[in-house]
Amino acid sequence: MAKLTIQDADVAGKTVLMRVDFNVPLDDQGQITDDRRIQMAVPSIKSVLDRGGKLILMSHLGRPKDAPDAKYTLKPTAVRLGEILGMSVDFATDTVGADAKAKATSLKTGGVLVLENLRFQPGEKKGDAVFADELASFADIYCNDAFGTCHRTDASMVAVPKAMGNKPKVVGFLVAKEIQYLTDAIRAPKRPFVAILGGAKVSDKILVIKNLLGICDKVLIGGAMAYTFSLAQGGKVGKSLVEPDKIDLAKELLAAGGDKLVLPIDNHCGDDFKADCNKKIFKSGEIADDWEGLDIGPETAKLYASIVRTAKTVVWNGPMGVCEIPPFDEGTKIVAQAIADSDSISIIGGGDSAAAIQQLGFADKVSHVSTGGGASLSMLEGQKFEAVEILDNKKEGKSGCCCCCGH
Repeated sequence: MAKLTIQDADVAGKTVLMRVDFNVPLDDQGQITDDRRIQMAVPSIKSVLDRGGKLILMSHLGRPKDAPDAKYTLKPTAVRLGEILGMSVDFATDTVGADAKAKATSLKTGGVLVLENLRFQPGEKKGDAVFADELASFADIYCNDAFGTCHRTDASMVAVPKAMGNKPKVVGFLVAKEIQYLTDAIRAPKRPFVAILGGAKVSDKILVIKNLLGICDKVLIGGAMAYTFSLAQGGKVGKSLVEPDKIDLAKELLAAGGDKLVLPIDNHCGDDFKADCNKKIFKSGEIADDWEGLDIGPETAKLYASIVRTAKTVVWNGPMGVCEIPPFDEGTKIVAQAIADSDSISIIGGGDSAAAIQQLGFADKVSHVSTGGGASLSMLEGQKFEAVEILDNKKEGKSGCCCCCGH
């Protein structure tokens, strides 16, 4: 069943409470170093403002311990949003306190108010109903445009829309787009369908690998988790990062995957975890004792690039190596270039993969760059999102984006 979007809601003269994902990176001076998540929310924000609505934005930032922490204030995001919109954006110094209530009440048509960090309140992570009731009382319409937290059951994601009762509850354009791409990729991919999975731990990607092996034509493995697979095959991995307790699981995945599961054939290794270490290429399963695998090797990079070039759908989540330490970013670069050069539907699943695509200048050469690493992984695992399922459905016969409810 497709979900109603913010465009379907009559916002004129009404207040919209929109959950956004303004969890942006900040430097030591509290300055935003990457505003992509704010930029991605702008279409939904403008939809409300252009149609005569009032807008209250709520988000988390960082991991404060259920109490105010100046390091995690959302004020810089309100300032940056104002610069993007070319207008004054108000900021409440609390979330549901006196300042938030006063500013929400006095908000004028066309106005925007950003509430202080949701996670300054212990009720957010606990999904507290009383906290949710206070937030819900601010508005006439609820909008979820925070894909990065759609896999969570925080108060702002689930308890708040529940507390809205019969008031409209819709998705924003970003959530609609994210779910559409990922749902289509899983349910009806154009083939060949290739998944590229990197990162440190097999345990982080178990369910994704299992799910994708039943859907994909090829699943390419990179990152440190490749060494656990190599160990499971009886290979030598030197001092590479491995999960010894996941050897049996790796064997199960190898047996289930067959020739669908593609592992590195060589590895770019170092004798220390730093850029100026000694470097050497080893065949997979033959890494010497004092060496550590830090990236896929050049032959693997060529192999993966050739597989990607034949694909019609590509999903990528996780770097191929330690991409923050050159030259062990080379495998990630080659894979990213192959995706950018292909004519496939290409979906980049948040986190380090999204950062790599952005930094390499390929963001406009792929179909979709996800704003939510954890959420995109959850969708690739086949999970359902309560935060989306509880929102209002379109009536049958109306077109719209697919949601992840499975109907």
